[in-house]
This record gives sequence, structure tokens and C-alpha cells, in this order.
Amino acid sequence: MPSETFKLSPSAERVLIMGAAGRDFHTFNLCFRDNPAFRVVAFTAAQIPGIENRRYPSSLSGQLYPAGIPIYAEESLEELVVKQRIHQVIFAYSDVSHLNVMHLASRVLACGADFRLIGPERSFIAARRPVISVCARAAAKARWFGALLISCATNSITRWSCAIPCPVATWNSKRRSCGIWPQPSALSPAT
Repeated sequence: MPSETFKLSPSAERVLIMGAAGRDFHTFNLCFRDNPAFRVVAFTAAQIPGIENRRYPSSLSGQLYPAGIPIYAEESLEELVVKQRIHQVIFAYSDVSHLNVMHLASRVLACGADFRLIGPERSFIAARRPVISVCARAAAKARWFGALLISCATNSITRWSCAIPCPVATWNSKRRSCGIWPQPSALSPAT
């Protein structure tokens, strides 16, 4: 595993972020991207085939990471923690059972690194307007569907939620703002 060169102080906390090419990147961008107190050494991935041995691009990772950030298979977790002298492993999945989280924590702690979860308040994005979040359900029970299952479920819900009357006049100039959001009991699936 190649060692990375960073324009960060040598006292920066060395971090590895575990994820599935979603929440891990989001966590990086919100909590670590422009923070010189941390040096994100790598990401690990387990749920998306073929993502390992790629890099989170420098165009997204910011000035502190001109070469981007490498992505490794989660199977090499212990080796990465030891060889890269990782101080903290950040768990950034959103669809893993408690049992699996604790097994991963045990693997990390056995190597001498801290195991952390980033709380919701630190990872939320502030919105000026009301937001409906469409989240994909884990494909863990049906891994052979993979991204197709997530895509289909998310697309159906997105189409349904886009049909909800929106009081924001700037969203669609033909709609008028009514100033209130509909109560959940008033929502019905789009036809």
C-alpha cells in the first residue's frame, strides 16, 4: 500500500473512513475535507464490487489531498490500520446491523486504533427550506440485486414524492405558494 504525501502537520490525526461510497464520502466532505487537524489516509469499501483500488478524486477531496484518497477493500482493514499508523477509524455506513458494527469495532480496537461514529448533528447539511429525504433501503438482504434494487426503490419513492404539492414558488413558476406544508395524513401516492 503506497504511503500518501500530505500538506498537513505531522501531528494530524491519521484517519481511515469505512463506508460504501455514500455516507463515507459525505462524512469526509463535512467533517474532514478542509480540516488540517486530520489526515484521511484511506477509505475502505465492502458493498460495491470493484470500487477498491480506486481513488476518491482530488477534485472532490480538496487542496489537502492533491492526489485524492485511495479506496481499499475492507478485508485489508487490520493491515491498513497497522501499516498506515491509523489513529481513528470512522464508521460511515448507514445500513449495517449492530452485530456487524460491533464486530468491525472489535477488529479496529484490537489493532490499537479508536473506533468512532459521527453523530447526526455533525453530519447534517443545513437547509433553508423544508426537505424530504429519500433514503435507499439496504440491499443486504438481497445483495444479488445490489444497486439495481436500491435504484428502483429510490426512483419509485422519488417520483411519488415529486408529485406532492410544493408551496415553494421558486421550485416551479406555475405553482403558487400556499405557505404551509401538507399534513402527512393528506399525502397519497401519485397516480
